Amino acid sequence: MTAALVVKRIAPGASVQDMGRAGFRAFGVSRGGAADPLAMAEGAAVLGQSTDCAALELPGSGGVFEATAPLRIALTGAPMRAAVDGAPLVWNASHAVPAGARIEIGGATSGSYGYLHVGGGFDLPQRLGSRSAHLAAGIGAAVQAGDSLTVGIDGGDPVGLCLPQDNRFDGGVLRVVESFQTDLFDTDTRERFTQTCFSRDARANRMGMRLNSDGTGFAAKGGLNILSESILPGDIQITGDGTPFLLLWESQTTGGYPRICTVIPADLPRAVQTPAGAALRFCFVTRDEALAVERKARDHLSDLPKLCTPLVRDPAQIRDLLSYQLISGVTAGDARDEKE
Repeated sequence: MTAALVVKRIAPGASVQDMGRAGFRAFGVSRGGAADPLAMAEGAAVLGQSTDCAALELPGSGGVFEATAPLRIALTGAPMRAAVDGAPLVWNASHAVPAGARIEIGGATSGSYGYLHVGGGFDLPQRLGSRSAHLAAGIGAAVQAGDSLTVGIDGGDPVGLCLPQDNRFDGGVLRVVESFQTDLFDTDTRERFTQTCFSRDARANRMGMRLNSDGTGFAAKGGLNILSESILPGDIQITGDGTPFLLLWESQTTGGYPRICTVIPADLPRAVQTPAGAALRFCFVTRDEALAVERKARDHLSDLPKLCTPLVRDPAQIRDLLSYQLISGVTAGDARDEKE
């Protein structure tokens, strides 16, 4: 029987994602892919597999799933309560799941996007070179209850590995660089922007997020409009009423609103994982500073497999503890010495 994960219940908007599709911006299709690429790399590291493997992206909450065959799974991204057949699972770690087991994943305790990975990745048909659903472009679709997600051939064997959790799930400071239109905003407006504490609006999706703040907006000089031109994830557009919108992986490929700045790629995982209502601030950095941060982020991705450590399980959570040989050589205690 082909290995699969059967969806019994799932949060709205959940979708299968990989690292996205490149090369189609000229045709109006943005890269898309996982909202948190770092979480994808973390899942690949604890499973010992390629970052090209597709995973299930869970926005805000998980669902209930059944394994049709023995699987290796990993859980990364926004921490969520999870269990297999009632036994709690550690987040940011890999686990063995037996055939017929029921996987339950609850709501996020922090952050916005959690990820359920499987050994071998989800083997969905590729569209434009990717298995990612691009919901804004109508490529693929959200995962629904009743779906059966086929699992690819799992060529790995690591399980029981974990990575330390970082602090990207509660907002914070995002580093930005100047955009093509930064000079359209006067010095006072730019300074006020960096001194303002924003909160992430609840109205956010894979295209972008609205940034709320007290006080007046951040309009460009004279309310200028610009000709529509290419835009990228991380750009912060200012709408006509002065409201900032941070564009994400499924954003449109062109736009005519002026951009006050652009969040550097290394900080986008923190941006997308900021939960509704959490605080965000912005800090301008130079191009050289941004490049140094990006090099460090790439090095961190390369080092993730080396950072994995064995998962130490809580004996209280091991249901079949008595079946383990905990100390080599120990007997039942009633065997007689052969010399007697």
